Amino acid sequence: MTESFRWGLIGPGAIANRFAEAVAGLPDCRLEAVLGRDAQRAQAFAARWQIPTVARQVDELLALPLDAIYIATPHAQHAEFLMACLRARRPVLCEKPLVANLAQGQAVLDLAAQQGVFLMEALWTRFLPVYQQLAPRLRGGAVGELRSIRSSFCFPSRFDPNSRLYDPAQAGGALLDIGIYCLAMTRWVMAEAQGGCPAVREFQAEAVFAPSGVDQRLTATIAFENGLAAQLVCAVDGMAENSLHIEGSSGRIVLPEFWQAQEALLYQESAEPQRLLAPWAINGFEGEVAECMRCIRAGLLESPLMPHSESLALLAWMDQLRRQIGLHYPFE
Repeated sequence: MTESFRWGLIGPGAIANRFAEAVAGLPDCRLEAVLGRDAQRAQAFAARWQIPTVARQVDELLALPLDAIYIATPHAQHAEFLMACLRARRPVLCEKPLVANLAQGQAVLDLAAQQGVFLMEALWTRFLPVYQQLAPRLRGGAVGELRSIRSSFCFPSRFDPNSRLYDPAQAGGALLDIGIYCLAMTRWVMAEAQGGCPAVREFQAEAVFAPSGVDQRLTATIAFENGLAAQLVCAVDGMAENSLHIEGSSGRIVLPEFWQAQEALLYQESAEPQRLLAPWAINGFEGEVAECMRCIRAGLLESPLMPHSESLALLAWMDQLRRQIGLHYPFE
């Protein structure tokens, strides 16, 4: 591997700009090539970020001397590009959700293991500095015994049956696009506060469907065998508080705008509230990018901060919730 880490990028859409900005702000790495469905859009992206190569086909991209590929296509295309990268033995950082369902996830991770290639799901929230500060506090019993976890992530959007948010063929819907943040950080809290996720006793979910048939709003409760409950709402048809509430027997923590949090508020019995500030170094994406490069340079096949087992567990939960509301994608 060269001293400067060389990235390739598939899917130069909106989120890819944030990735490119993080790469540009980190030392010893650069974007070397980009591939997109729209050649003009890919050329414009390359010009903006000074990327020397615009590939026309995935095989052309994978033939280049790259150290890793970042995939930021619509959800339904993740599996196809993941398989191509892994067969070419190219390490991959793939946007969330890793793929559209658990069966695809297992197939992709089996291939990664067979090929001996690094793969990580790009769930940037887990790598934010504020969560690194909270982890030892949760492990140290800052809230006592966990009682409940509540989260919301909602924003208003215009219905467009062809957009990735609303198109079933692109695995659209609120759950896969933003509900995954609620689920991922719920699991993170349980892992830090009590060493892991207890067995689920029951999933309960309800949805409001868009005219295209995908979930534009989903509310859910997950009840665990130990009495803990997690509640979430995710939607692309309105606004909400968009926060994460961690509630325990002797304290609670609130993270405003939790998916991109730069602060946390800690409330404990008979104590003044504490405000933890942890700003991004660049734009928040730098944590997952740096972790990915660290793991690849160390010869690891997965990140201990976002392991393969966690990606599979998230897909299993989302499959369960989609079954509850009766949502199936046309490619399943």
